[in-house]
Amino acid sequence: MQAWRVHRNGEPSEVMELEQADRPTPGDGQVLIAVRAANINFPDALLCRGQYQVRPPLPFTPGVEICGETEDGRRVLATPALPHGGFAEYVVADEAALLPAPEALDDAQAAALHIGYQTGWFGLHRRARLQAGETLLVHAAAGGVGSAAVQLGKAAGATVIGVVGGPEKAAVARELGCDLVIDRHGEDIVAAVKEATGGRGADVVYDPVGGEAYAKSVKCIAFEGRVVVVGFASGAIPTPGLNHALVKNYSIVGLHWGLYNTKDPAAVRACHDELTELAAKGVVKPLISERVPMADAARAVQRVADGTSTGRIVVLPSGGTR
Repeated sequence: MQAWRVHRNGEPSEVMELEQADRPTPGDGQVLIAVRAANINFPDALLCRGQYQVRPPLPFTPGVEICGETEDGRRVLATPALPHGGFAEYVVADEAALLPAPEALDDAQAAALHIGYQTGWFGLHRRARLQAGETLLVHAAAGGVGSAAVQLGKAAGATVIGVVGGPEKAAVARELGCDLVIDRHGEDIVAAVKEATGGRGADVVYDPVGGEAYAKSVKCIAFEGRVVVVGFASGAIPTPGLNHALVKNYSIVGLHWGLYNTKDPAAVRACHDELTELAAKGVVKPLISERVPMADAARAVQRVADGTSTGRIVVLPSGGTR
């Protein structure tokens, strides 16, 4: 089979190599899956760089989520077992963790529903307890993770403010349904949020960026607000001033979705059922900006790493348009 492999750590476009490889062999409790679509996530770039919390042995294949078909014909969502990631024609995954692909979504959309939307749902509902009528501030609102949070926030009845970088991404965020879009390249985030909320600030902040985004968020957080720390796409991990959290009476909550797979798998399945229902109603629909053939995967992962993409880029190993 064809598979992209990483033999040394570095930038994706420099270290990912398309090779012929043997199909992975399922272990106990695992199944072989033919990959129909593999969604690109920022952690794929971190894997290439050797900066992810999981460091598979070299060489490995990146690709943390797929939509595929099992040998008995089931269309499923899976998180492949590293080091045999999803940028390949076949993967193996734990049978117990497979989720049925929503019928309302095509392969590329289904592949993008898994990690990003689960992260958004758990972050907004389990960790931040977002309520209808509250104001949600989403950083990187036109990106893969942010766009999911925007849609889920609107589905929950929140007023959603999206922060983006540049006019093209601002247009995408508006199309996603943001009530207000702030272009961080030319606008003052803190002032804009305070003006939009009558000085109150945002009740919930969804932050996959870290760095400056976090620093500005806590300057415009509401009384009893919640900052959901999802990731650090900026590369800068904030050092929260706990005295500031005390004085302003807000909460800082972390969200590592992967832990739910081991700590509370029933909750993951319940979340998937709800996401499937929302997809069937057309309330959520993953924003797929590009569907690329296998040969273009490394360049696509690099664009995600550089932060120049919008929505989701999905790799189609067969070269089709699913």
